[in-house]
Amino acid sequence: MTIINPILEFKEVTVNYTSSVQAVKGVTAAIERNSITAIMGPSGCGKSTLLRAANLMHNLYPNIRIGGEILLEGRNILDMESIEVRRKIGMVFQRPAPFPTMSINENVLAGYTLNGIHLSRAQKADIVEKSLRSVSLWDEVKDVLTKKGTFLSGGQQQRLCIARALALQPEVLLMDEPTSALDPIATKHIEQLITQLKDDVTILIVTHNMGQARRIAAKSMFMYLGDLIEYDDTKKMFTDPANELTSAFLNGKMG
Repeated sequence: MTIINPILEFKEVTVNYTSSVQAVKGVTAAIERNSITAIMGPSGCGKSTLLRAANLMHNLYPNIRIGGEILLEGRNILDMESIEVRRKIGMVFQRPAPFPTMSINENVLAGYTLNGIHLSRAQKADIVEKSLRSVSLWDEVKDVLTKKGTFLSGGQQQRLCIARALALQPEVLLMDEPTSALDPIATKHIEQLITQLKDDVTILIVTHNMGQARRIAAKSMFMYLGDLIEYDDTKKMFTDPANELTSAFLNGKMG
């Protein structure tokens, strides 16, 4: 697939857990700017492993090896410091995970605090309000900002985590099954939010929910056993998949 102005590029990316276990096998794909791209596939296919490579999460585990290149605006993030990468490429995980000892206010500002970035009181207030407004949470929590983030409902907690990631104004937002732990109503709200956010940030989302990919993603990737099998416009992939494995997965013949 040709992407004219990609923001993120995977070039022959491999991820090895051990010398004999390769979870991602030479994936090459370019991600379109200000788009939503879904990564689908059965459990254990390498989709979350690929996603976490784009945030250097694997650097936390000394035995994991990443090969190839992952380019952000033409720079290979594998040659960059983790702190710099994570400011530019945010991450939202499967289960809502506000920092339990922090207030709602402190959670939003956590990226600045953990990176030792000093802000004035006015700057903090502005970032908190803008970030919470961006996820449609401000009106719900503006009077309880000093309460713990864990005080919120599951859907609110996930929106808080998205606000925390957006507070640093990343260029790319990675989302690893962000609605799998939520009820249908909260899932609908998060999907609406993701659709709105693509105007400001490029989104790459791992999802096991094929309906979700079809609803929100312009482009989709299908992975199987560590390989990228197909990458195309979501509508085309669902209506006319180019590969038999993709067809089998989309038709429920593959777990």
